Amino acid sequence: KNYDVRCGVAKNPNTPVEVLQSLATDENYGVRCCVAYNPNTSSETLQSLATDENSHVRWYVGRNSNATELIRRLVLMTDSKLVQ
Repeated sequence: KNYDVRCGVAKNPNTPVEVLQSLATDENYGVRCCVAYNPNTSSETLQSLATDENSHVRWYVGRNSNATELIRRLVLMTDSKLVQ
């Protein structure tokens, strides 16, 4: 699969939640960043991305309007543990 196509789909606010959920496990962190940025990404998917190994993905999760306070705290806790 082409990275540009997957990222384009992941960024599109009209992409179905189920497709975003699938793309959230993409091997490329750039695609996962696009999913985390998408305003249509569910809070459930954001919660799973909140502990992503890549800090860029977590950064986008924390700024998504669908991220609950709990999800934002999870991002901060994950970042804190990785710094230690």
